[in-house]
Amino acid sequence: MNGDLEGQFRYTLIPGATTVGIVCSDGVILAAEKRVSYGGLVLSRAGKKVFKIADHIGSACAGLVSDMQILVKEVGVYANLFRLETRRPIGVRAAAKVMSNLLFSRRLFPLITQTIVGGVDDEGPSLYVLDVLGSVIPDKYAAVGSGAEIALGVLEEGYRDGMTVEEGKELAVRAIKSAISRDAMSGDGIDFLIITKDGIKEESLKF
Repeated sequence: MNGDLEGQFRYTLIPGATTVGIVCSDGVILAAEKRVSYGGLVLSRAGKKVFKIADHIGSACAGLVSDMQILVKEVGVYANLFRLETRRPIGVRAAAKVMSNLLFSRRLFPLITQTIVGGVDDEGPSLYVLDVLGSVIPDKYAAVGSGAEIALGVLEEGYRDGMTVEEGKELAVRAIKSAISRDAMSGDGIDFLIITKDGIKEESLKF
């Protein structure tokens, strides 16, 4: 298979997405656009790529929607078991590590998903980025998916320490809209998880 054909074949199998996470002074913003696409085919304009793991932890993903769903469901079960056994909620770092272990255990037949895990616990707001093999990287902001390069440029320019949740939400919208304008595999609105010490709030923006 020559290089051109191989590149086209690989492109048709990669699911598109633009997903971002931002740590704010009073919480964490997780956001993802709604389009579910495989190469040039748009399968859905109402896909959900942000998920609640626990009352104070959420995840936003890019990749195969089925793999996202099964991974988040498994981590949610472990989070509930931890709460029942210890009588306290699981920490954000611990939830990210559980997800890392699950991804690494599947490394020979990997779950095709890049994941951002964020939340608020006793240590404050925090964010972790995971690849398909389970690497755990803490960060203040992150973007994954086919539109990540464009979104990261906006995040790099606009992020500052001490941002409020409202400012973080506005930055997430700018980053995803910029990616959507250049990435044909992303679009059709944005889903948000807004995580603060008071819990998780879900919002959607259509355009």
